[in-house]
Amino acid sequence: MPYVFSGKKPSVPDKRENSRLPQPLGSVKIVQRQNNKPKLESEKLCRIELSKEAINFSAAHFTIFSRTEREDLHGHNFQVIGEVLAPVDENGLVFDYVVLKKALKQLCDDLDEKTILPEKSPYLSIEKDAQYVSGIFDKQKLMFLHRDVITLPISNVSVEELSHYFLTRLMEISEIKNKDIREIVVKISSSPGQAGAATWRKP
Repeated sequence: MPYVFSGKKPSVPDKRENSRLPQPLGSVKIVQRQNNKPKLESEKLCRIELSKEAINFSAAHFTIFSRTEREDLHGHNFQVIGEVLAPVDENGLVFDYVVLKKALKQLCDDLDEKTILPEKSPYLSIEKDAQYVSGIFDKQKLMFLHRDVITLPISNVSVEELSHYFLTRLMEISEIKNKDIREIVVKISSSPGQAGAATWRKP
C-alpha cells in the first residue's frame, strides 16, 4: 500500500517510519491511503490563547494571612487569560472557542466593580441581613451594601483561588465540557508580571 506525505505525490516509504521518533506538535504526519481517502495516523494538537483586553474585571479585596493579619481593603484591575489545547480538524481549525470567550467575559462581568469576600476562609465569617453583608475578622466587622459585594466559594481572595474558581465555573458549562478539549488553563493577573494559573487536563 503506497504512502504519501500530506498533499504530495506518492513517494518511497521512509525507512525511519517505524523508529518511533517523537513528533512535535504541528509536525507533518504520514498518511495512508484507505478507500481512496487519506487517513491520519496521529492527530495534530494546537494551543489557543485567549488574551483579550475586554476579559478583565476591577474588584476590591483583602488577602488574609492568619487569624489576626490581613491586608487593608484595596483594589486591582484583574486580567484574565484562557488557554485551550485541542485537536485541529481536517479544515485546519480547532473547535469554535467563541463560547469560551463569552464565558470568561461573563465571569468577569459578574465580579466587576464588586468587593469580593471568601466564603470558605477559616479566619473570616460572613453575616447577611436585609441591608448589609458583613465580614467579621479578628473581632472587627466590615460592613458592605449588598449591591457592592459578592461572596465566592473560595478560601481567600488571591490569584491562586480566583484562577481555580474561574476554571471550575468553565467546566460546569455543557458547551465546553462536551468539546474535545485536552487541556484548559486559566491565568489571572492582579498586576503586570504576577499571575496565578489553574489547569485542567483530560484524564
